[in-house]
Amino acid sequence: MTVRDIQDVEFGAELPAFEPDTTLENVKRFVTVVGWGGPRFTDHAAARAEGLPGALVPGIMSQGWLAAMIHRWAPDAHIDYIDTVFRAPVLADAPHTIKGVVTDVDADTGKVEIDLTVCNEAGETRVFGTATVHL
Repeated sequence: MTVRDIQDVEFGAELPAFEPDTTLENVKRFVTVVGWGGPRFTDHAAARAEGLPGALVPGIMSQGWLAAMIHRWAPDAHIDYIDTVFRAPVLADAPHTIKGVVTDVDADTGKVEIDLTVCNEAGETRVFGTATVHL
């Protein structure tokens, strides 16, 4: 369901989850556009040589997916902020799911708070946070 107005929002509603494109090719495109070099984002073997479990998805890319989920749910929403905690690496080429749930609705101000998560295929939360949006 696409949300257009604060009256469409229900406390406890789950936003439509999605699986982002975590392919190494997509991560390489992203880091090229933002001007980040470094093998930790572009090469699994080189990232492992740095002591990492594999090539990483940059944190700001994960945050972008969280914002994308919000805008898929409510295209006209204004995102005031997204506060995230990075618990563990999000790895390139590994399936992840982006999820959200409405945790507060203020119909008078149009403010909605949403809890957000990025989970891996094992269901482990890699990134979590909260967003405040206005409708």
